[in-house]
Amino acid sequence: MKKYAIYKGENGYYFYRYCDTMASLEGSSFEDIITEDRLPVVLDGKGGYYHFDPKDDFAFVEIIESDEEYPLPLEKMFFKNHKDFKLGWISPDGDTYSCDYYGHTKAAVALAKKFCPETKYYERALGRAGWIKVIDSWDGTQRTHGQFVYSMSGNITNRQADKLFDLGLYENPEVKKMIEDCQNFW
Repeated sequence: MKKYAIYKGENGYYFYRYCDTMASLEGSSFEDIITEDRLPVVLDGKGGYYHFDPKDDFAFVEIIESDEEYPLPLEKMFFKNHKDFKLGWISPDGDTYSCDYYGHTKAAVALAKKFCPETKYYERALGRAGWIKVIDSWDGTQRTHGQFVYSMSGNITNRQADKLFDLGLYENPEVKKMIEDCQNFW
C-alpha cells in the first residue's frame, strides 16, 4: 500500500505521495537522492519533493493508504455539484465537477477514466459524449475574469441548459447560441 498526504483545495481534495520510510521510496526517482534524515517527504507529482510537516501546511487534511490509481473518489477530487462552481466540466445530465482554471485536463483524465474508460484522448472523449467545459475567459485586458462555455459539438442538453441558468451563464453569447440551436431537440 502506498501512503498519500491529502489536502483540501478550493475545488476539491488533492493528494501527493507521502513517504516516511526508505522502503516507501523504492522504485521512485528519489530513492538515491533522499536520505533517511530528510523523511518524511511528499512527492509533488511534478518531479519534486519537499519535507513534510503538517503544522506548516494549512491545507493538509490527513494521511491515507491506497493501492488505487486515484486514492480519492472522483467526486472528492473535483467537487460534484458544488454550490460555488465556477470552472470545470458539466455532464450531459447537468452534474458539475469543479476544477481551477488550469485543471481541466487533469479533471478530464479522471472523468474519462470513469465515464469513457476505453479512450486515450480524454477531453475529446468527454466532448464526444456530450460533456461541456466551463473555462476562464479573461484575456488580460478585461477588469474581471469571465466564464466561457465550450461544447465540442456545439450542442447542449436540456439539463445542461438548466444548470447554466442556475450558474448565471444563460446570458453568455455562446450559451444563447447553443440553446437557440438545440432547444427544438429537447
